[in-house]
Amino acid sequence: MNKNTDRVVLAYSGGLDTSVAIGWIAEQTGREVVTVSVDVGQGGEDLDVIRQRALDCGAVEAYIADARDEFATDYCMPALKANALYEGAYPLVSALSRPVIAKHLVRAAREFGASTVAHGCTGKGNDQVRFEVAITSMAPDMDCLSPVRDLALTRDVAIEYAEKHSLPIETTKHNPFSIDQNAWGRAVETGFLEDLWNAPTKDVYTYTDDPTYPPLPDEVIITFKEGLPVAIDGAAVTPLQAIQELNRRGGAQGIGRIDMVEDRLVGIKSREIYEAPGAVILIEAHRALEAVTLERLQRRYKRQIEQTWGELVYEAQWYSPLKRSLDAFIEDTQHYVSGDIRMVLHGGRATVNGRRSESGLYDFNLATYDSGDTFDQSSSRGFIEIYGMQPKLAAARAERLGEGEGF
Repeated sequence: MNKNTDRVVLAYSGGLDTSVAIGWIAEQTGREVVTVSVDVGQGGEDLDVIRQRALDCGAVEAYIADARDEFATDYCMPALKANALYEGAYPLVSALSRPVIAKHLVRAAREFGASTVAHGCTGKGNDQVRFEVAITSMAPDMDCLSPVRDLALTRDVAIEYAEKHSLPIETTKHNPFSIDQNAWGRAVETGFLEDLWNAPTKDVYTYTDDPTYPPLPDEVIITFKEGLPVAIDGAAVTPLQAIQELNRRGGAQGIGRIDMVEDRLVGIKSREIYEAPGAVILIEAHRALEAVTLERLQRRYKRQIEQTWGELVYEAQWYSPLKRSLDAFIEDTQHYVSGDIRMVLHGGRATVNGRRSESGLYDFNLATYDSGDTFDQSSSRGFIEIYGMQPKLAAARAERLGEGEGF
């Protein structure tokens, strides 16, 4: 066999399913397996430990990528500029990480001579779509494979396989939840959460403390330049550092807990618990600064674009032509989004209480009702006459035809 086209690249987390998948794929397809582990700020085990586990489980190569800054800068920051919240609540925690992981999967496939890319997703979730659409959008010649979906690798089979082959992976500890996490946030599902009436228990949360008993209020000033956070309390930060710092401070106040039922791409409604303190704080601050700096019609239209942008990213269209076009519009809107936002973090809430911007459209002398007011109030009468002309004519017509409302 030609090894240049005979390998499978596997997205590898180091857990039971993907560890078993290494040998399972080899047995079922006769191909060598190269694993790819991408650090997007998920924490947990050291990637060098995960790399060695992959080799011990039978991988011929184990590729490691530190993509934390790349993820924060090239994926989370566009989402921030878009104020992206799927269905008004979900800050796209997992949806944002899949395109960058897919990028490294394709890069490894090219480097190690693989024609197929595999992932550990099931056939019921969004992530199978996100991975495979992203992969084929970058590499249309690549094939995609899901051991769980395509090769009947169920959990009970995985446990039996791991025990039979003495794989260096824990198989007896039972975690009732399915968890995905990265620098932008944390997603939790399944287990007792599938009963919509069950409230989350304390063990569901890791990124956030209980907001019922918060510490003293924490005031923070976030400085933006052209839509990006560049300093916190006057100290310069990278996008990753901004997210990490606000995750820490917001998490201590219990900010960013989200409990929602969302519409999955595959047509299933799913109950999800999210923790995203940094994302929630940054989006709230960014929105507040846009309220000061964006022109009215531009801001109004951008809100429509934001919803579409979030839906596209959620629905696996990161690399689509429409997403690319919307990116250009959103980027253009950020030219004047610079300044400082002051917020109080406390008891699960991030509350804006101060705004300042050299590029803002707020004019104190126009807005004030006190002396020094420069607004010419006499102009308003003519404005109202013109603005209300069409509904006035429509009302007169209805009365003339006997169709009036009868006030």
